Amino acid sequence: MKLIVAIPAFNEAQIIGSVIDSVRQLLPEALVVVIDDGSSDNTQIEAQNHGVTVIRHRMNRGLGGAIGTALLWAKKQQADALVTIDADGQHDPRDIVAAIKPIVADQADVVIGSRMTSVKYAMPIDRRIINRVANLVTLAMFGVATTDSQSGFRVFGKKAIEGIQIKTNRMEVSSEIFAEIARLHLRSTEVPIKVIYTEYSRRKGQSNSNAVAVLFRLFLRLFR
Repeated sequence: MKLIVAIPAFNEAQIIGSVIDSVRQLLPEALVVVIDDGSSDNTQIEAQNHGVTVIRHRMNRGLGGAIGTALLWAKKQQADALVTIDADGQHDPRDIVAAIKPIVADQADVVIGSRMTSVKYAMPIDRRIINRVANLVTLAMFGVATTDSQSGFRVFGKKAIEGIQIKTNRMEVSSEIFAEIARLHLRSTEVPIKVIYTEYSRRKGQSNSNAVAVLFRLFLRLFR
């Protein structure tokens, strides 16, 4: 199986090397690609120094732009599976092994790593509230049930890689993926994942105010 692990990154020079090393140590056969989303620091250099492919956006396009680039690159590489994980160290690469199993067994086309089905209260309460609202909006808009619509830990099988078309550039991509699951009639499932919240990851992650703005835009789309 040709497996690609994509790491969208924006100004993550401080930690990107350790994230890459942890993935490569666990999955030496995987192709690791860093999507450098217009970083102004040394993210690109650090990633290259750790021996992985780097695709650099000339300007910051946002998470949606980075995920879209990862999917297009995986399609070009004729990958059988594409894993996306965050660059801030929030995700444990050891969870990849379990997450790709439904793809390998042809039981799913998309796998969502859920923070809400493992250690439920590891997620800070403010993020849990926002996530639950986003889950309800995602269900209302696209008819796809999920416990963690905003998870950045995902696995896409070959059918998903070849069919999903990302049009949004920012954080709305997390819900847009479920729109594509519905549009393409893809099979989706969830696996529990460990989440590692640190002061660094909290600082680098989506702010609550931005999350509220994303939800507001989704509500507007729902009631058009």
